[in-house]
Amino acid sequence: MEPVVRIRNLSKVFAHGGTDVVALDHVDLDVDTGEFLSLMGPSGSGKSTLLHIIAGIDRSTDGECRVLDSDITDMTEDELSTWRREHIGFVFQSFNLIPVLTAFENVEMPLLLTSLSRRERAEHVETVLDVVGLGDRMTHYPRQLSGGQEQRVAIARALVADPDMILADEPTGDLDAHAAEEVLTILRKLNQDFGKTVIMVTHDPKASTHATLTRHLDKGKMLPL
Repeated sequence: MEPVVRIRNLSKVFAHGGTDVVALDHVDLDVDTGEFLSLMGPSGSGKSTLLHIIAGIDRSTDGECRVLDSDITDMTEDELSTWRREHIGFVFQSFNLIPVLTAFENVEMPLLLTSLSRRERAEHVETVLDVVGLGDRMTHYPRQLSGGQEQRVAIARALVADPDMILADEPTGDLDAHAAEEVLTILRKLNQDFGKTVIMVTHDPKASTHATLTRHLDKGKMLPL
């Protein structure tokens, strides 16, 4: 079976103050369908950069990146935008919820670009909010939720369009230990019970224990297994 992510000889170089900074240095990586992969490494190791390239949010400088059997390095910005919307659910460390929208409205946002009716959108939103345990918080605004609840709303938003992959960038970085455990349990549930491929960036060894496979980056290089 073809890996859901196939990366070969991938590099990313940033220009900074007239100097080239190597964020990723000839990285190879395969991720199988249904994997829960944890990408670990110290700050500045390139793990978030790699996740953003897999998500089509950033572009590599060189190398091959095939995701879901598509070569995303050759896509135009419009093609990437459509591809992300159809296949990728992204969870940010800082939640990225819109303060003036309720939990329901925040989760519904990705569906506004689809052809679903209002009733169908409502059914999708209610289902995923139930999955993350917030069916009773639909009308709450972000300021009325705890940090852990905000992140669970963000996960519901990432899940609502039924993407093939969930990509999470330090999803527990701003949470206390209890809220972090709740979020990690949900990600593991999405992987085990719903068959979602999950790739999570983390610096926390405890968070990494929830994954089925952990890979380590250091100074832009992928360390061997």
